[in-house]
Amino acid sequence: MSIVNLHLQRLQEKYAGASLQALGNGATLIVVPGVALPDGWNRHSTTVYFLAPVGYPMAQPDCFWTDADLRLQHGGVPKNAQQQSLPNGALPALWFSWHPNGWNPNKDDLRTYVRVIEDRLQRPE
Repeated sequence: MSIVNLHLQRLQEKYAGASLQALGNGATLIVVPGVALPDGWNRHSTTVYFLAPVGYPMAQPDCFWTDADLRLQHGGVPKNAQQQSLPNGALPALWFSWHPNGWNPNKDDLRTYVRVIEDRLQRPE
């Protein structure tokens, strides 16, 4: 079992619907449906997408995508976000330029990065 698959199993303890898709370049697209959103967004939950890059976990995840129609409650686009297709080209999505402050490949995993994403989404701005 690959390290990405092992870490996906851990992530599925919180997000049972989480899945992955291997991309042709060696990276893996992680899909996490049902991520709860606080007031201030135009919806109550979204699907989150991010890459486990080639070399994961030594190479850390960076940036993420959500459903394309996610907006702030007043209709605006969030800070550090823009429309961009998913890496697999399958869907349009809202891309967030968001980076973890630190990453330790000996202890951090997909759950760690989802917590980074959740932290960003807790601040609708």
